Amino acid sequence: MISVDEALAHLFLITKPLCSETVNLKNAVGRILIEPAIATRNQPPFDASAMDGYAIRGGDLQAGVTKWNIIGEAAAGHRFLGSVAPGEATRIFTGAPMPTGTDHVLIQEHVTRCAHVITLRDNSNTSRFVRPLGADFKAGFTQSVPCKLSAQNIALLASMNVPQPKVARKPQVVLIATGDELVQPGEVPNIDQIIASNTFGLFAMLQSAGAEPRMLPIAKDRMGSLKQLFSLIGQADLVVTVGGASVGDHDLVAKAAEDLGMQQSFYKVAMRPGKPLMAGKLNGTLMIGLPGNPVSAMVCGEIFIVPVIQKMLGLPAIARQKKTALLNHDLEKNGPREHYMRANVINGHAYVEDRQDSALLSVLATSNALVVRSPNEKALPKGATIEYINLTTTHTG
Repeated sequence: MISVDEALAHLFLITKPLCSETVNLKNAVGRILIEPAIATRNQPPFDASAMDGYAIRGGDLQAGVTKWNIIGEAAAGHRFLGSVAPGEATRIFTGAPMPTGTDHVLIQEHVTRCAHVITLRDNSNTSRFVRPLGADFKAGFTQSVPCKLSAQNIALLASMNVPQPKVARKPQVVLIATGDELVQPGEVPNIDQIIASNTFGLFAMLQSAGAEPRMLPIAKDRMGSLKQLFSLIGQADLVVTVGGASVGDHDLVAKAAEDLGMQQSFYKVAMRPGKPLMAGKLNGTLMIGLPGNPVSAMVCGEIFIVPVIQKMLGLPAIARQKKTALLNHDLEKNGPREHYMRANVINGHAYVEDRQDSALLSVLATSNALVVRSPNEKALPKGATIEYINLTTTHTG
């Protein structure tokens, strides 16, 4: 067996970032920008009024002028075409270009207007209320990469006049559940069968991580069935099998993949849950074989598959970020494998679930974190500092 860190290192070694593609800005939220976006103009592209009021020459205030003749109007999208002389003003609205000769806005609350003359009240309005050209950014401003595009990033790219950003292509992931005991949700199982859950949880996890998953039919515990499904993976970037990766008489995934040319990178990881994990290349396509126990598959997805997807998307090739919290109760010593324990972290305090059986999805569904225990770690008292990782999709109620 190899350690979790060693397994991740192997996976990163055989995972390559994907190429870029151009998408419409309206469809870019959540995508990973991997080629810098460059602003083609200044923002704002001119000195602009920050308030509704009257544009004047700032020198008038310094000279003690308190009355101005209104000679025109400037609105957003409609600049005043003339020039403003001393003692003159133009009506101006927020966002409008400052007229030639002006550099100061008297906001309408600070003046009294009578016909075409305004009078400043009580020498207020010392602020200019002008947004200078390029105050937000200038032409050539660059959105750095890699960057997961949020709604805020989308607004920024739009203002930079970048209508079609270049983002990482979504990894195409094929999911294959294996086992005669499985039927799909909605089907009627016989008394010896269970409902397939792993691939549905992993499907959601992959979508959240930025991949585009595709689920194949359930493979039977027969070589022919497995090989037939492997023939359907097409141009996938990653194949994930669930179950059949152990050493039982009916665990045939490794043998079927080997017959089809798989070059195995590793098999078995010193972790709990998730020991029977394998990975390699199947005719150039990355393949990861997950254990069949539901929690084992989901935990391995969090620890291994999410970081692999991140590297494919051009993000840093790093393990899931660990945080620290204070243990809210005593915790017994750990065994010889790195243990990922279902837990809830609330206000900096970790509550580790009593039941850690790898078949209990109900416990996983009500957890928001995995507490990480080192191999052979000693018993920990209440108040000890522990490490944990957040689950990619957390329980909210």
